[in-house]
Amino acid sequence: MRRDYFELDVENVAWVDDGDDPRKPQVRIDFHGPKEVLERRLSDPTGGYLDASETDVAFRLQDSLDEPDAAGVVSVTNRITGDFVLELNESADDVLAFIRAAREYGRNASDSDDGRYRVEVSIDGEDLVAYEKQTFLVYDADGNLLRSHSLIPSGVEL
Repeated sequence: MRRDYFELDVENVAWVDDGDDPRKPQVRIDFHGPKEVLERRLSDPTGGYLDASETDVAFRLQDSLDEPDAAGVVSVTNRITGDFVLELNESADDVLAFIRAAREYGRNASDSDDGRYRVEVSIDGEDLVAYEKQTFLVYDADGNLLRSHSLIPSGVEL
């Protein structure tokens, strides 16, 4: 699947800098490509869609964070098989701002909250899956985990 088939829209991140009340950060990913391909990648062996616990979200830098226009690849993977479900290019500044908002939201959210952020995936505007997530891993261009930039819930060891 081509990365340019995806369109990403982020909500509820500005409150961190604006001093507003905390709101759960949300990312919407809309796919504009062959529907069957994405549906197959989002499906488990029984044909049902993967749930949140069966997926991982990560960001792999393609440049150094010291670069002014650093960019990378956001990916959602199947946790069971390790296969990529989807990938799309994104600015490092935008991703790190999203992770910061999710981290701050987690500090303010109640223990009963399902996740620190929400991911919604749609195909041509038609909702497909929604995931409440707590972890968002960030890797440098060499594949090393950047713990200080990642969103890792307390008590989780990697």
